[in-house]
Amino acid sequence: MDAKQLPNDLLEKIRHGENFQIEYKEAFDALPKNVYDTVSSFSNREGGDLFLGVHDCTVIIGIKPDAVAHIINSFVTTVNNQDKINPALYLTATEYIYESDGSYSAVMKNGKTMHEEAGIHHIIHIHIPVAPTVVRNSNRIYDRNNDADIDITNFADQVYQCYARKQSFYFVNKVFPYFTVSDLRADLIERARKMAVNKKRLQEGKRHEWADMDDEELLRTSTLIVTDENGKHGITLAAILLFGTDEMIGSACAHHKTDCIVRVYNQDRYDDRDVILTNLLDSYDRMIAFGQKHLNDSFVLDGLQSVSARDAILREIVSNSLAHRDYSNPYVAQFLIEKDRITVKNGNRAHGIGALSIKTFEPFPKNPSISKVFREMGLADELGSGMRNSYKFTKLYSGAEPEFIEGDIFKIIIPLTTGAMTKFGPGTDIETNTENVSEGLNTSMEELNTSIEKINTSIEKDLTDTEKTVLSIIQSDDTLTITEIAKQSNLSRSGAQYIMDNLKGKGMIKRSGSKKNGKWIIVNTAEER
Repeated sequence: MDAKQLPNDLLEKIRHGENFQIEYKEAFDALPKNVYDTVSSFSNREGGDLFLGVHDCTVIIGIKPDAVAHIINSFVTTVNNQDKINPALYLTATEYIYESDGSYSAVMKNGKTMHEEAGIHHIIHIHIPVAPTVVRNSNRIYDRNNDADIDITNFADQVYQCYARKQSFYFVNKVFPYFTVSDLRADLIERARKMAVNKKRLQEGKRHEWADMDDEELLRTSTLIVTDENGKHGITLAAILLFGTDEMIGSACAHHKTDCIVRVYNQDRYDDRDVILTNLLDSYDRMIAFGQKHLNDSFVLDGLQSVSARDAILREIVSNSLAHRDYSNPYVAQFLIEKDRITVKNGNRAHGIGALSIKTFEPFPKNPSISKVFREMGLADELGSGMRNSYKFTKLYSGAEPEFIEGDIFKIIIPLTTGAMTKFGPGTDIETNTENVSEGLNTSMEELNTSIEKINTSIEKDLTDTEKTVLSIIQSDDTLTITEIAKQSNLSRSGAQYIMDNLKGKGMIKRSGSKKNGKWIIVNTAEER
């Protein structure tokens, strides 16, 4: 049969260059030995297109016409041989011809220019789909990383991730039969119940099903108590991460950690840091509070409603990091605030590689049981809405677009403007602003005092809504304990402690007397502070 003309769509892929789904091999008169490494890596990642007779600089050099049939036969025979490729693959190799006018050229890796010769060139195209199971080449496992085939056989973590991508099993559904519902924190389950009930009543005017359930029923309906494929029955890792004690979480998922860092002035280390090792609900509180502490608030109009763009962005990126993280991956999740951006990174079960587009993005569930609890509580919305909301509110907050980058490490980048990091308070820009005021000493003392008073006002305005709520609670009763403040402000105890530490750091409160018999003092003036 005569060879077909090379279609334009395949020519475009060739001209595009090698990436994680496109690979070229020269194969002038025989198959290169490493061609099966690519077969394994494409099969184990997202599939791809293999072109024989193409130089890696995108120039078509062709295959000897009398060698094409032998190359195709050798390739097809080998990928069907389980001693070489296991499991055997049934792939089709197609011959194409391409007539070049000789005008195309490309720069090679050594910096020299390679010109395409005029004439008819024969090439072979092989499409390799993603395989349902891990594919080995000569008993070695290969994975695709950008435009390279990497032998990961001796790297246990990467091999595990490769197998994890091939199964529908969610790691957070792992059963821990030696833990029971009574081992979980009842206060966290009750918090989830109350938030879900209040959300449904306010939004739909209906009673939530969790309102009439005991703790075990709530967990069962949320698939947090299951029977696995081996017949083990009990609470899952998701239940432990959501509602477990810190000791339980450390036992079941020792690498669970979120590292929150501010790096604006001290580039060698950090300006502020919070290492979070606790349950997901308290982790959510602390990550939100950390972002609120270091980012200015700006209210914008969403339709006719005034909303906090900062808090809307934090809600989306924090819930995404916690609900969709790959908890089998030991990578330490990071929430990093820098002068010009926020970067959130966490382990991920990738279903693609590279930047995601809001126009073509198709959401894929990562941890459905955790996501369901977050949605019921109002900490997250329906699958896919987080990306749209992040785009909308980032445009309102900084005028730029966020980036979502898919890979074994999932990354979200939120661009910031200079104003987003200009905050007043301890460890922020108050000293710079005071210096600016001092430069105007040629003005009257009265004008200087007025400027200082404006700075003091800015300090008080630099409080989050949660901090203002806690302040009002203290004002009504200055003898309350942290636990009592947490209950009245609908926070966890660690969340309330974090807010109180923030208020102390900003110089807004101080403690008088002992922990047991002392009281809180709200500092009202700059002089007292």
